[in-house]
Amino acid sequence: MKTSNIAIVTDSTADIPDDLAEKSGISVIPNLVVIDGVAVEDGKGMTRQEFYSALPQMDNLPTTATASAGVYHLLYEKLFQQGISHIISIHPSLQLSGIINAASMAAESFGKRVSVIDSESISLGQGFQALAASEAAAAGATVDAILSLINEMKKRIRLVAMLDTLEYVRRSGRVNWARARLGDFFRIKPFLEVKKGQVLSLGETRTYRKGFLRMLEMLKSLGPLERLAILHTNAENAAQQLLDEYCMKILSEPIIVNVTTVIGSHVGPNGLGFVAVSKKPSP
Repeated sequence: MKTSNIAIVTDSTADIPDDLAEKSGISVIPNLVVIDGVAVEDGKGMTRQEFYSALPQMDNLPTTATASAGVYHLLYEKLFQQGISHIISIHPSLQLSGIINAASMAAESFGKRVSVIDSESISLGQGFQALAASEAAAAGATVDAILSLINEMKKRIRLVAMLDTLEYVRRSGRVNWARARLGDFFRIKPFLEVKKGQVLSLGETRTYRKGFLRMLEMLKSLGPLERLAILHTNAENAAQQLLDEYCMKILSEPIIVNVTTVIGSHVGPNGLGFVAVSKKPSP
């Protein structure tokens, strides 16, 4: 239950599990997946498992859309009517999505009472910022202190993913460098990183096993972790194995997440990755 008069808002690309969002008092706006011309809210009508199982057989690649500015306006208005004094709304980078534009348009009506934040990330890279903000608000932190915490935390977030194929990234048109790659032809497993709002190439491996071991090595090289999420797109066994083989102490309970369909539409099934927040250095 929320004990603060500061509300935290995010959207479904943050990949915060529903029970954790509810427990943390975080409001989550669902985005939209458009399948054969029919728009459905993220997570409604089709489970993530069903979506990724069906994706390779779909004739047309699903598209995605953000909730409208009006949806955000209604939520902000409702929160203020409930006695909230300030809203911190955390979303993907503008370089990845237009979501932040919708939130910013809605926020204009409320002046300085809404702070719209570019997470410079996605999935739990964004979600961990929202969770940390919620924890700080519940502990009595000021708006300025929470905004400072978020900015500092961004520097310690690492989001890396290994895809089964570049095909979905290429077809989505969201990543320019991916259009010229021939990953399927050479049967490579591409590595990507989301950093400062951009999707960067980290090269590739020739086999899934080599890619798995590389990912495990990258994860262990980050040192002590404050938070960890293992991400996958219908590759739960591999995700659990990655967590089991990591077997290092983490300050908070790790999370395994089958990534939201809004992200998965652009990366395809059988992907594996992680979001790690390195432990804050001692002063």
